[in-house]
Amino acid sequence: MHVSTTQGWALRPATPEDVDAIAELRAIVMRPDLVRLGRYDEHRVRRRLRDSYLPEYTSVIVVDGRFGGCVTLRPDADGRCLESFFLAEELQGGGIGSAVLRELLARTDAEGITVRLNVLQGSAARRLYERYGFILEREDAVDVYMVRGPGVTA
Repeated sequence: MHVSTTQGWALRPATPEDVDAIAELRAIVMRPDLVRLGRYDEHRVRRRLRDSYLPEYTSVIVVDGRFGGCVTLRPDADGRCLESFFLAEELQGGGIGSAVLRELLARTDAEGITVRLNVLQGSAARRLYERYGFILEREDAVDVYMVRGPGVTA
């Protein structure tokens, strides 16, 4: 089991039992952007996570011994896809998300792997990803698709 710890947080492998906590966190943190885009459905937001949950590629972010968030880094056609990166609202803005992202990107850089992701239009998360070298690949009315090659420095 790979567990890394820095500044009060750690990543641990997700289990099937984590799905409810992750689905609930997704509903909470995505609500403002989904409401703004006219796409919020309180049941669908949870069901989409449950239907696509891949614990084998997901890490739980543990902060001070408690569930603080999650992130999925699943294999994709030519690299990895960063998905379901959620951090509890009270933990946002304190550097934990950046630290987790730095660690994941250090791993993919060491493997020479491209990373793709998508964020909702207007999401503040886009700025975080741009700071770490992700660039626009394409976009539509709802999603912004971004990509980052290995070893890109922001």
